[in-house]
Amino acid sequence: MNSIDERFLTRNGHAARRLAALLINQPTEGDAARLPRVRDLAAKLGVGNGTVQAALHLLEDSGAMETVARGHLGTFLVRADRAILWRLAGLGTVLAAMPLPHSRRYEGLATGLRTAFEKAGAPFAITFMRGAASRVSALLDGKVDLAVLSRYAADQMAERHPIDLIADLGPATYAGAYGLLLRHGARLDTDGLRVAVDPSSEDQRALSERAFAGRQDVTWLESSFLRLHDLFAQDRADAAVWNLDEVQGQLGDEVEVLPLGDEISGDVSPRSSSAALIARKDGSEALAAVSGSLDLGAVTSLQSEVLRGERVPSY
Repeated sequence: MNSIDERFLTRNGHAARRLAALLINQPTEGDAARLPRVRDLAAKLGVGNGTVQAALHLLEDSGAMETVARGHLGTFLVRADRAILWRLAGLGTVLAAMPLPHSRRYEGLATGLRTAFEKAGAPFAITFMRGAASRVSALLDGKVDLAVLSRYAADQMAERHPIDLIADLGPATYAGAYGLLLRHGARLDTDGLRVAVDPSSEDQRALSERAFAGRQDVTWLESSFLRLHDLFAQDRADAAVWNLDEVQGQLGDEVEVLPLGDEISGDVSPRSSSAALIARKDGSEALAAVSGSLDLGAVTSLQSEVLRGERVPSY
């Protein structure tokens, strides 16, 4: 173990690690780059002024940052290496739960998120999970730091669980559009119409219920994206309301795609198209440390590049 590592095991080193987590989001340009006063940092960390000063020296010696004193104006941060600060703070990897990457839109979203977190100095990883409820469960159990849902699903889940909306990335970041899938030869007014529905999807289930509201003759068939093709090909399903990103080019000629009317989509469809980032109300230290440094505009920009075929997905 080198000398710097050994020094970070001391009392001053422990304070330096906690201080590193506080400084990850500190800007390094303009007047906002002025560091908090030593006594304020000491009060926040619960240590003495001397310990804070020693901790600042340790961080500088490690190459994590560089400061300059400007007399009565205070001490300013002129350079910070977020990757080193993150490692010294011991924050680990930010883990996000996302839907299965069945569409180029999801691949673009995963690419944008990974790039944004890594540019902010945070190691980032994704676990792919089917169903909003599964992703929220993993979030509440502390297995992930962040979950990606549609805004509609996030709003529904927030009514039942202690979660916070971190960001709404805007229209068409989660889904392009939903459509009504109808097997060729089937009629919507057929008695006993067999409709495929994904019970794990808040959006798809809500839109399906609206599309066939008031009909007592519908037979609901539980399905997933992976099973949908077989249900139609084997004449076991007649219709479904589905995310067109997932089914584009996957179902063949046996299915006709019809638009959803405004009376069906209503307020669900716009919120279903927006990607929402959610976290536990009690939060995670890693997510809190990086949140102020995230460039969410870059997330949507990179997603658009993937959608246009200008960037290879990387996640």
